[in-house]
Amino acid sequence: MDENNYFEKRKIETYDKLENLLDDLPYFCREFFIGIENSTSPLTRLNYAYDLRIFFDFLFKKVPYFKKRNVDELVITDLNNVTVTDLEYFMSYLNNYTFKGNHYTNSEKAKLRKISTVRSFFKYFFNKEKLISNVASKVITPKLHDKEIIRLEVNEVAKMINEAVTGDNFQSKRAKSYHNITAVRDTAILTLFLGTGIRISELVGLNIEDIDFNNNAFVVTRKGGNKTILYFSDEVASYLKAYMEERLEEQTSDRALFLSIQKKRISVRALEILVKKYAKLIVPLKKITPHKLRSTYGTNLYRETGDIYIVAEVLGHKDINTTKKHYAATSDELKRLAASKVKLVDD
Repeated sequence: MDENNYFEKRKIETYDKLENLLDDLPYFCREFFIGIENSTSPLTRLNYAYDLRIFFDFLFKKVPYFKKRNVDELVITDLNNVTVTDLEYFMSYLNNYTFKGNHYTNSEKAKLRKISTVRSFFKYFFNKEKLISNVASKVITPKLHDKEIIRLEVNEVAKMINEAVTGDNFQSKRAKSYHNITAVRDTAILTLFLGTGIRISELVGLNIEDIDFNNNAFVVTRKGGNKTILYFSDEVASYLKAYMEERLEEQTSDRALFLSIQKKRISVRALEILVKKYAKLIVPLKKITPHKLRSTYGTNLYRETGDIYIVAEVLGHKDINTTKKHYAATSDELKRLAASKVKLVDD
């Protein structure tokens, strides 16, 4: 295994986690995961396993037929005893439950994902004629309510980058001292997020050799493992070059582009904290995450081009409807602008 290949390492770690989770599930669940292997990513299957673990825990705790059973003795035909009412109870249960001593709640989106996993699970075994009926197909899934899309405005983007450069708003000596060490790196990270719409996992996975300053381009590994080339502006290039000069001086065998203070590949969690830190200084009322920076870029790109297909291509959306959904509000803004440009009577 290439120790510098972030995505290869993550894939192997995902396989290991999935294997461990399968030990907590009824044995027939393994058949399901083998059956969907060619149509899903390892990360998707891992999330399915987490969801099914919650589902079976619910059955053992709350459904009378399963209360006196244990995971090792359960067989596939036992699922014929699950009713629509049980599954509706499961959706309600997801609002507020305890698992392995920890308390959890779920948003509408999280509830929908979990019940969708259960529906896929029952559908798989019904199609293989191992269940009498597909009871899960009769459950009405929760409706998702549209949430306000949070992004940075153009002036806020400029302020955030300036803050990364200067650190003017850090108050404590410790914060200022830390910023002096990380300023060039942090600025490069924020401008790459805001100037290319890159995903957080894509940024974490970047290696030094993935950057081509001759063409202002870089290679990213998309969801599913496909590689593609993205481009950045001269403005982004200037910040990246400044960081690259520092990066190439580091005495480490790690080929990761962005390093932590410990001289290891920066983590997803560290990037989330980094973005939150600067956002809190500039836009304290907005909950800004790396994904919100991606949305900010997508919005700005659509405003500049008016072409939803270009936005979808650059952001790596497989389904154009995903792009339309996230940037519908921007589309309305363009329509209003167009309407204001047409005058019926000269002044």
